[in-house]
Amino acid sequence: MNKKDRINIPGYVVLLFLTLLCIVILFFSYATDFAGGPLQTLADYVFLPMQQGLTAAGSGISHGIAEHTEKEKLIEQNKKLEERVTELESRLTNTQLRENELDRLQDLLDLSHDYDKYKTTGARIIAKGTSNWFSTFTINKGSADGIRRDMNVIADNGLVGVVVSTGRHFANVRSIIDDDSNVSAQIADTEDQLIVSGSLKDMQQSGMITFNGLRDEKGKVRSGDAVVTSNVSSKYLPGILIGYIGDKDDSSDGLTSHGTITPVADFTHLSEVLVITQLKEAHS
Repeated sequence: MNKKDRINIPGYVVLLFLTLLCIVILFFSYATDFAGGPLQTLADYVFLPMQQGLTAAGSGISHGIAEHTEKEKLIEQNKKLEERVTELESRLTNTQLRENELDRLQDLLDLSHDYDKYKTTGARIIAKGTSNWFSTFTINKGSADGIRRDMNVIADNGLVGVVVSTGRHFANVRSIIDDDSNVSAQIADTEDQLIVSGSLKDMQQSGMITFNGLRDEKGKVRSGDAVVTSNVSSKYLPGILIGYIGDKDDSSDGLTSHGTITPVADFTHLSEVLVITQLKEAHS
């Protein structure tokens, strides 16, 4: 007989036949209360291994289902934990931001006490110029809040700048580091006069601004001396700290000196400021 004449019985038919045979044997065994003999032996060799296999398969499926269920529970718990961690991190960040804001407001309060001879109002910076430095910026108070042009602006225990224009609910400020800024100042101890000029280039290179026109005839001015606004300034109220002398060199005329000043205000991290609500002419 060649291979083409052989009968090919599908595997599922064989499996179905064996299953039916086992059921018949099992039924016959229970119906006749038959024990022992060839049928029992056949059952032991055929039915019991199948039963054990089915039991093992059932146990495996049950274990797999249990593992899958446990995995889903763990995934859900992990998701909830991640959401909780995100919530706590958000709360921590908000708390830190509030603490930082409170610290800045406390510094402004302390600053207002240092300059308690002047009336002040707090304001928040809402915009600034295109550079990384606060050479010009906008605050959230304007003419409707009593802010007027030429009012002095302070922060970080010293002078920041002056109001140059106002809207109803905002005002623009030019700081002392801006290239167009010039402030009449004096050495706090000796009262020697000088002009403090803004310089974004110097700020970017060394964190300093420049001064010139210092008449230090007795040679008493030293590095580290405090520089404050002068009585002769047309816009700035007197006695406001600007910064500290850095380098000092004699000018070519031999009569005056020029050099650098380290500002007391941090012009890279301004957030809130105080506006002195008195003008120079009203104070004089």
